[in-house]
Amino acid sequence: MDNSTQQQISLVERDYFLCRLSDLDELQSIELEIDERKLFAIREDNQLYAYWNSCPHMGIPLNWMPGKFLDLDGALLQCSAHGALFQIDNGECIGGPCVGDHLSKIVLRQQDDQYFIAADQPLPAPLVNLRAAALRDLD
Repeated sequence: MDNSTQQQISLVERDYFLCRLSDLDELQSIELEIDERKLFAIREDNQLYAYWNSCPHMGIPLNWMPGKFLDLDGALLQCSAHGALFQIDNGECIGGPCVGDHLSKIVLRQQDDQYFIAADQPLPAPLVNLRAAALRDLD
């Protein structure tokens, strides 16, 4: 592979404490940022699921305000920009423009009731700043 096609892959450098499962109520989420990449985790059926906070369709954050990731029924994750719907347990898009795509799952490490973002997994690309992109388009 030559230098023009080789990409530098950044990794999560160390384990990061996320939360205790007991810190979250059912369907409650928590957010964290690692190296300017946002992520969230949500508790469902006494399991914790974590994803990078980036819609696979546009590369923008899912939540419409801090901690608000669920649709009106509180059953699915929903993208604030175009309403795509994702299953909580596997991140699969089941409605909207990215049907069949998946949210980027985060590997968690569990120690008793504590959950950590596991080291040595790839960091996603930085989020798209739609405002900055729109301003560039005006130039």
